[in-house]
Amino acid sequence: MTTWSLEQTAPTDLVPAAEPDGDVRIVRSEVPSPEFSRFLYTSVGGDIRWTDRLGWTYQQWLEQLDRPGVETWVAYDRGTPAGYVELEAQDDGNVEIVYFGLIPAFRGRRIGGHLLSYGTARAWDLAERWPGLKPTRRVWLHTCSKDGEYAMDNYLRRGFRLFDTRTEEEPEVATPGPWPGAYPA
Repeated sequence: MTTWSLEQTAPTDLVPAAEPDGDVRIVRSEVPSPEFSRFLYTSVGGDIRWTDRLGWTYQQWLEQLDRPGVETWVAYDRGTPAGYVELEAQDDGNVEIVYFGLIPAFRGRRIGGHLLSYGTARAWDLAERWPGLKPTRRVWLHTCSKDGEYAMDNYLRRGFRLFDTRTEEEPEVATPGPWPGAYPA
């Protein structure tokens, strides 16, 4: 598996995507909800083998979501959750886009570029919503060879620059899906 780390070091690095046609809205999920966040995590990442949080307890989810500077922004297509971006403030003005993606049924509709643009802009102005946090000086993320085929392209088109590449062997695991057997292995 190859993991690429990308960054923006100024708000002017962001190259926003065009807004998609139709009734697409992006709303901050302001109430920490382990149930909703786990739904988003498994629905978006189930077919691309997101597994690191599957074993988390309710309390672990709540502790992650209820930290200052952690935000979840959800894209809705005609009222239905289509995808999300999770931001996490870190030391020294760094903000990580921890998770980003679309539920498979919503991919290919131009929602992803818009959601990434919007989420990145919210990373840049995160400290305005969280008194006591340092202003954002860097937004970063990582993507890997297991992610969707257009993920890297989307990050580069939004103005992210590659700063690290790592390759490692990883055991093959079954595609977990949002529930067991949701996607073919």
